[in-house]
Amino acid sequence: MRIGIIAHLKYPIAQPFAGGLEMHTHLLARSLRERGHEVTVFASSLSEKTLGVEPICEATALAKVGLAEAHDAAFFKEHHAYLTLMKGLRSRDFDVIHNNSLHYLPVSMADTLPMPMVTTLHTPPFCWLESGVRLCSAPNHSFAAVSRSVADLWAHVASVDQVILNGIDLNQFAFHPEPDIDPYLVWYGRIVPEKGLHLALEAARLIGMPLRIAGPILDHDYFQSCIQPHLGSDAIHVGHLDHGDLARLVGGARAFLCTPMWDEPYGLVVAEALACGVPVAAFARGAIPEILDDSCGVLAIPDDAASLAAGGLAAVSLNRWDCRLRAEAACDAQRMIDGYEALYHRQIATNADLADTALAVTALHG
Repeated sequence: MRIGIIAHLKYPIAQPFAGGLEMHTHLLARSLRERGHEVTVFASSLSEKTLGVEPICEATALAKVGLAEAHDAAFFKEHHAYLTLMKGLRSRDFDVIHNNSLHYLPVSMADTLPMPMVTTLHTPPFCWLESGVRLCSAPNHSFAAVSRSVADLWAHVASVDQVILNGIDLNQFAFHPEPDIDPYLVWYGRIVPEKGLHLALEAARLIGMPLRIAGPILDHDYFQSCIQPHLGSDAIHVGHLDHGDLARLVGGARAFLCTPMWDEPYGLVVAEALACGVPVAAFARGAIPEILDDSCGVLAIPDDAASLAAGGLAAVSLNRWDCRLRAEAACDAQRMIDGYEALYHRQIATNADLADTALAVTALHG
């Protein structure tokens, strides 16, 4: 198939990944290309070229503008980039377009394209994307959601045709049958308030075990006020790591503390930890209960550090091989790619049926 993937433009689709959406888009494009499909990724200019990237904009979160104008500058850059792209796609020879952008324009303009589109819903509804989804009237368009939790959150706006759980490349997160000799807990992800690192720090203190932290600092005010004062020999930020170093760090931990302050749409970090054989203690939010079961994790009361600490103490005694088995059963990227391939084929067939119907109607009234 000839597949066009529309990425979001905040950050490059390249390692080290700014977050789960960048990793998902990278993995999707790479895996589809490995299966022999012709893939083009419409993304920001610093994205990995081996994915078949056609740059349409600079990464808007990295734009060098003043704070006062940053939001407006990013908005207009993205609007112009996606509008230009959607107009250009009308004359391109793709079999299907996969919209991963989280932007209102691609989905609202899906009816202007001759080829079908699949839009993946990666987040709970927010105002701009919700307005675009409401405007989508394309008969050859399909919505997929990354979890049942996300599908339910969008039910008042969109009919989700298929839930396709996110997946990870299990080969990049090798199983660690034993943790490091020196015990530690791990937390990793984007360092922003909604990821709740401050609660992981408190839980680790209650457990009495060192915490190692990895991830990009994307909210410097939050880091300086809520995180940095608590760093020291028992709480170390090791930086923003690539896949290899991250897998080694996670795999050596006794448990992973997962602390979302919002309804996590999926939780790729949970899948990655399980693949490494690391038990998880997590707030029971969003899709995380769809991934964890009693064999590999413990769910805690959301926003409650004491509950998370109790969960962490229980998690360290779980069997590491059971964690890996859960990842293989529920989090394998190949299962995810199978699901998207099937959805693409279904949309292409639907598009052909619509075209045949239109020709028949034209002939009837001709």
